[in-house]
Amino acid sequence: MITITKTGSAFIFHVNGMHKMWTLKSQLTIPIENIAHAHQTLESIRGWHGWRMPGTYIPSIITAGTFYKEGKKIFWDVTNVDQCIIVELKDEDYNQLVIEVENPVEAMALLNNTL
Repeated sequence: MITITKTGSAFIFHVNGMHKMWTLKSQLTIPIENIAHAHQTLESIRGWHGWRMPGTYIPSIITAGTFYKEGKKIFWDVTNVDQCIIVELKDEDYNQLVIEVENPVEAMALLNNTL
């Protein structure tokens, strides 16, 4: 699961607990201006997640780490798809973050209202 905090000019996406081991990351720092928008269009992430490099994938249990799909570099940290959001990025190493958060509505409001 990911916890999001806002600093003056960036969002910090903290990777919690054992997810650090599965994603091979402890946090991502993204400048506010590089976040295009956040949404919960779950249909867009169903199915094959892409080529895993590096990361963890156990079907129906966890998708975590860096995945490449259709020319996009995507960071995943999801165990419960219903709790995940998709953060579209611009001018970043990753094109998208697909992350599980405690409260998707609050997380999307935090990210979208700052834009």
